Amino acid sequence: MVGHRGGPNKVGWPIFAVLFLLPFFVPATRELFGGDSPVWARVLLTLVMYAYGACYVVFPVVFGKPRRVKLTFGVVMLALGLLSTLLLDSSPYILLYATATLAFLFPAGWAVILDALALGSVVVVLLIDGRLEADGGDLISVGGITLAMFFMANLIRAVRRLERANEEIATLAVANERQRVARDLHDLLGHSLTTITVKAGLARRVLESSADVGRAVEEIREVETLTRSALSDVRLTVSEYREVSLAAELAGARAALRAAEIEADLPYAVDNVLPQLQSTFGYVLREAVTNLLRHSAAKRVRVRLGRDWLEVDDDGTGAEAAPGNGLRGLTERVGVLGGTLRSGPRSGGGWVVRAEVPDPGPASAAAPAVRAEPAGGLA
Repeated sequence: MVGHRGGPNKVGWPIFAVLFLLPFFVPATRELFGGDSPVWARVLLTLVMYAYGACYVVFPVVFGKPRRVKLTFGVVMLALGLLSTLLLDSSPYILLYATATLAFLFPAGWAVILDALALGSVVVVLLIDGRLEADGGDLISVGGITLAMFFMANLIRAVRRLERANEEIATLAVANERQRVARDLHDLLGHSLTTITVKAGLARRVLESSADVGRAVEEIREVETLTRSALSDVRLTVSEYREVSLAAELAGARAALRAAEIEADLPYAVDNVLPQLQSTFGYVLREAVTNLLRHSAAKRVRVRLGRDWLEVDDDGTGAEAAPGNGLRGLTERVGVLGGTLRSGPRSGGGWVVRAEVPDPGPASAAAPAVRAEPAGGLA
């Protein structure tokens, strides 16, 4: 019966251990009480034999103890097993209780050393006593069974390690999925809610200043459209089916910046960007524009794209701050591709965010950076 830690079950084991010991104890006890040896010798042999059996019954208690305790217990049990085998003139099978126990109790190296020493000692004693030829077959059987117990014990340990590894993998998978959902929802809702706030504020200002109901209604319609789109994106994000498009993010950035009355110099196309980088750069653009709308008083923004880089700079009053969830998430996204993300103040004032991923393609070395920069335009 194997317990949770790869050892025998501590509850049911004593019953089975006593049943396993009966084939040894019954004839040995009968021989001791029926012999003609001195009483003190019979009492001593009885104590040795029953102490050996008690070690076999209680050895599961030693699992989980410090190595020194287990080593002491194993050496004592092995010594009692050797004494029981040699002093009782019994079959070498008696030693099997100790050798099998050590295979489960100790790591592989210690078990091999101690079991080999025990079996070697029995071989030497049987050779001196002239019983090696008669009991050699039994000794070989004991060695074979011990070897089988050794491999079984190591197999149980390997299974337990795999179970623990699977538990850790499951825990990490849950944590990674939570992190993915949190990161995606932050990137998604942060931009959408910021744009909705800007447009709702624009509609309010229109109504307050000029009472242009038509324009205000148009802005409210766009808010409604953005809200529906954000709700759809949330559902797709939770299901991990949402794919960010750099072209769509440029269009969204243009609308958000126009609503915030920020002059935007944006590319008209994204064809020059490597296809495998467009989704990641879409996230970078989304987060950069969101942070700009929230934290900057910028009046002008410029976005530039290359084969393997994206840069967003503005003339706002950004200042050094501790990176939040958005920047950490972007750093992780870009880092997965082997790239870097830099965010900080630029010379002359303003703020710049630049994501760059080494281009694995052969064309990257030949194409100069200026050719990768498309003509911008005012939104």
